[in-house]
Amino acid sequence: MEAIKAELNAQLQSKIAFEIPLFGGIPVPESAVITWAIIVLLTGLAIWLTHGLRKKPGRRQMAAEMLVGFINGFCKDTLGEAHWRTFAPYLGSVGLYLAVANISGLFGVAPPTKDLNVTAGLAVMSAVLIYGAQFRYHGLGGGLKKFGQPVAVVAPLNIMEIGIRPLSLCMRLFGNIFAGFVIMELIKLFVPAIIPIPFSLYFDVFDGMIQAVVFVFLTTLFLSESLE
Repeated sequence: MEAIKAELNAQLQSKIAFEIPLFGGIPVPESAVITWAIIVLLTGLAIWLTHGLRKKPGRRQMAAEMLVGFINGFCKDTLGEAHWRTFAPYLGSVGLYLAVANISGLFGVAPPTKDLNVTAGLAVMSAVLIYGAQFRYHGLGGGLKKFGQPVAVVAPLNIMEIGIRPLSLCMRLFGNIFAGFVIMELIKLFVPAIIPIPFSLYFDVFDGMIQAVVFVFLTTLFLSESLE
């Protein structure tokens, strides 16, 4: 039992991939390296899908158009005609990154979203987007006035949401991916053959995709509230 506990603890630690030999050594975590690999993968996929676009699309171009059309349609329905073009590229990029990151466990690597630093960074980016757009489109006075809506008495609660919203986005994503990772590691330790496959399909694929959708949906919903 102690050996299993030690093995599980080792798997749960945020591993350091390598160190940059500057300023006494800058540690680069494994989650950052996997994130870089995902960025390269998605960039290469985007270049391949959009290379040689034609008026009469082939299968590759049709797949790209369907994906972009889905993202644009979702943003248009949620944010409205006036703002969807501005935010669709960012929201689509985050959604694709999370979708690939959350299912990376299928390929034998730890999902970067099980690292609290990664999910916290994504949540902070969402908060900057939400409140940055609020002041960008309503001005300083209008942005501050939004905190007093629908009535001034709720202003303290709305101000608290500046911290609550990114915290909820961060912990929801991290908690679900981390819990799924722990369960899968326990299953692999006790029954290492065959049985983990259906569980992996659920925790790595189904739950991972659900969490990507939920994160993007909530970010878009909060953004819509700031813009309206």
